[in-house]
Amino acid sequence: MIVHLLDGTYELFRHFYGRRRWEKDKPAPYGAVTGVLHTLLQMIEKGATHIGVATDHVIESFRNGLYAGYKTSEGVEPALLAQFHPLERALAAMGVVVWPMVELEADDALACAARLAAADPRVEKVAIWTPDKDLAQCVAGDRVVQMLRKANTIMDAAAVRAKFGVDPAHIPDFLALVGDSADGYPGIDGIGPVSAAQLVNRYGRIEDFPPAALGERKPQALLFKQLATLRSEGELFSDVDALRWRGPTEAFAACAAELGDPRLPTRANRCRR
Repeated sequence: MIVHLLDGTYELFRHFYGRRRWEKDKPAPYGAVTGVLHTLLQMIEKGATHIGVATDHVIESFRNGLYAGYKTSEGVEPALLAQFHPLERALAAMGVVVWPMVELEADDALACAARLAAADPRVEKVAIWTPDKDLAQCVAGDRVVQMLRKANTIMDAAAVRAKFGVDPAHIPDFLALVGDSADGYPGIDGIGPVSAAQLVNRYGRIEDFPPAALGERKPQALLFKQLATLRSEGELFSDVDALRWRGPTEAFAACAAELGDPRLPTRANRCRR
């Protein structure tokens, strides 16, 4: 089986801004939510059987307590924020496993789910659907891969190394040095992607860097590595078959009506196996 793990927050952003090109001045209040649901149904129509979606129930997490500049909900459009919780309810009504994250982030849940799924010998492949750079640390060979929908590419371990210059396990070290603007931390001044990869490949973990490599900047680099390291502990599920999609719940028709898209139940019922 193939396990598909989706970043629901990313998908919501993608559909919210993608729809603007044709909705113009008349945006549907839940247009991004229905867009995500149709994306999932399309995946199911193409053969996906085991699916889990992680969402940021709130954007802020424990990382905001570690670093004041870490990403927050400030600047996120109210019309987009208003669709976060409806998406979670709609996913559950459609029968999709959803993990709404509060203290941790959606990316942490994806990392945890990937670890659990990969531990099951029945799983042929784990596909993590998100472009977030920090998820590259979860890639393992060609069995746990990152799916880049916009670029229509699959990143296995070889592709991670080709893109970043380091192995997946060292992505937190790499990002700590170069920063991640999407998450709001700048990295170490004067260190770019090439020099970061050189340092990591020469010394390994930032913890093992000699004093001369970073000097007084090492504590800051270690802080940024804390931000970049995904928390994959925990037990989101005990059996990968808990992720099998078995069709929409009885509540889905009413949910779809509230979302303003009566096509959804018909499409979902056609997908039922």
